[in-house]
Amino acid sequence: MDRVLYTAMSGAKQTMDQQAVVSNNLANASTTGFRAQMSAMRAVPVEGEGMPTRVSVAASTPVADMSSGPMNATGRALDVAIQDDGWLAVQSDDGGEAYTRRGDLQVDADGLLTSGGRPVIGENGPIVIPLGADVSIGEDGTISALEEGQPPDAIANVGRLKLVDPEDQSLERGDDGLFRPLPDDEGNINALPQNEDVRIATGTLEGSNVSPIETMVAMIDSARRYDMQMKGIETADENAQRANNLLSISG
Repeated sequence: MDRVLYTAMSGAKQTMDQQAVVSNNLANASTTGFRAQMSAMRAVPVEGEGMPTRVSVAASTPVADMSSGPMNATGRALDVAIQDDGWLAVQSDDGGEAYTRRGDLQVDADGLLTSGGRPVIGENGPIVIPLGADVSIGEDGTISALEEGQPPDAIANVGRLKLVDPEDQSLERGDDGLFRPLPDDEGNINALPQNEDVRIATGTLEGSNVSPIETMVAMIDSARRYDMQMKGIETADENAQRANNLLSISG
């Protein structure tokens, strides 16, 4: 196969993958605490039989933009914005621990405190709130509840949000949109410890760090690059056909 086809074909495939990343970012431009996904590509030689001039394109390890999103005051008692580099611990679908910046907390029909539909983890597991209680959350994540009909001095501590700071550890996004530490040398993913220094702002939500304008520009750029690569494939095919015609005439 002509090396032009290798370059254009692999480039077109990776451009389609990048377009999917950009589309997902744009779809989450208004999602609370969302971290934009960043994609990068690199040239790699083609392994196996073939000429050494054949070069393919491969995606580098996907990373997320960890910069903070805008802080928006809501005044809602269950809205929290994690400060600086902190993360909120939640229970993933497989029962493990994962981390998010999404702070629009809800209480479900069973009194379970959730973030994005997933149980929020406290110091002793998932946090349960008395139904109908007036809830307040301190800047250190301490949750207090005053049950309906009780006097003001009957306020009780019902738990504390598990707030972590990965510090030097890198987090990677899973297919479920939640973040987890990288596996250790044995392939295990260990839960992060509670960090006493992480603070939250109540009555505030952190918005997505996706810039809709920049993302739209990136989407247009990806579409143009895909068109260029497809034209390269068409040109290489036309050149091959002309070469075959010349060979058939000379024969």
